[in-house]
Amino acid sequence: MSQFLRSLVCAGLISLPISAGPVVADVTRTTQEGALTPSLAPIVETVAPGVVSISVTSQQSVNNPVFTDPFFRQFFDFLPNSIPLNRFVEASGSGVVVDAEGGLILTNAHVLENAETITVHMSDGREYPAEIRGVDPDTDIAALRIDAKGLTALTIGQSSDLRVGDYVLALGNPFGLDGTVTLGIVSALGRSGLGIEGYENFIQVDAAINPGNSGGALVNLRGELVGINTAIAGPTGGNVGIGFAIPIDMAMLVAAQLMTDGRVDRGQIGITLQDLTPDLAKAFGFEGESGVLISEVLPGSPAELAGLASGDIISSIDGERVTDSAALRLAVSLKRPGTDVTIGFLRDGRTHEVRVTLRNAGSDTEMGNRPGGVRNSSVLLEGATLSAVPNGAGRDGSQGGVLIEALNVNSPLSAAGLRPGDVITEVNGEVVDTPQELDDLAGDTSDALVLRVYRMGRAFFAVVGG
Repeated sequence: MSQFLRSLVCAGLISLPISAGPVVADVTRTTQEGALTPSLAPIVETVAPGVVSISVTSQQSVNNPVFTDPFFRQFFDFLPNSIPLNRFVEASGSGVVVDAEGGLILTNAHVLENAETITVHMSDGREYPAEIRGVDPDTDIAALRIDAKGLTALTIGQSSDLRVGDYVLALGNPFGLDGTVTLGIVSALGRSGLGIEGYENFIQVDAAINPGNSGGALVNLRGELVGINTAIAGPTGGNVGIGFAIPIDMAMLVAAQLMTDGRVDRGQIGITLQDLTPDLAKAFGFEGESGVLISEVLPGSPAELAGLASGDIISSIDGERVTDSAALRLAVSLKRPGTDVTIGFLRDGRTHEVRVTLRNAGSDTEMGNRPGGVRNSSVLLEGATLSAVPNGAGRDGSQGGVLIEALNVNSPLSAAGLRPGDVITEVNGEVVDTPQELDDLAGDTSDALVLRVYRMGRAFFAVVGG
């Protein structure tokens, strides 16, 4: 477990049973005849008391079908076309006790959506009303508290120790079937880009996870909690061998903030990121194993104050290698505003390090574009209709540059991923404001062009030709 969590435990802010050593759980049991047989029952019997079922009631507004039916309308013509009715809806999920003394339970944020009453059902039949201590929709983690004695908390493991192929158990309440246990392996680690949550770093498992498992426990064969089950990937909404869990290292960092502040404050550098493609890496002279390209630095941001610039390639944060933009975004988001981080980056073929003080994450400025209407004739720009966009001409002050008004699907720009509405602002590091300047810099050549482009207020780089 991280030093941050250990400091919270030492300060008495949370009380967690944290794994302390390489204790191997018993995977055998004795039969009635006295023989030893392979079994996971000892693990399940230890873990099950700490996994709970959660019932949530909420109200939903529905239209009364009587007053929308044409037959009844002739008798109730004086009534509005739609008369909403409120009905109570009950849903269920799972949760995990992570602090027995404080009554702290972790679950998924979506389990508590629109909750009016929350009831926690223990494996021994006890029931308790629960209060919400905090909800973080971006990671789908929520913290509940119940006033109860004699609770059993799961031992907190380290999801960073997991490897693809490790055996894991999923415990929860699928389809309302309390105390269900399934076995599988870790199929993949660090899954992101699925669009399920705002910050994703999923453990993918093939243990059966179904509706109602959300918020339940993912444990290793030492009986340690390594993840919070959260999502299913399948066309029917049921198990097809692909399930996802939130790593416990990440979940506990979020839970610590929810318990102390009731919310999660995330750090922000103030940059727009882009994953490096082989073409971009070649164009920028990057020969490292992995990195993330800065396509935009927001004015007045911590990144600008620290001296970072568009075109820099970030290779590490606090000494940890950066694999892609999702990993960097997640790493920054888990640090609080005001934290200093060390960013390693490449510029002009040289490596540098800079200290950046994070600010509180906020919304980005939108940028719009205004069309004009001139055609170009450069070889690599063939098939594009271009026009100049004055700086500040669009909504909220658009980025000046060269607008792509129309684009042939067979053109070099289209092959590079550009599309109508994009605004080209730089060519090989040179700023362009008009189609003529773009033509002059592009020239009649087949050499690769590195374009800096704005799309929907976001900047990125594209390589054309080469």
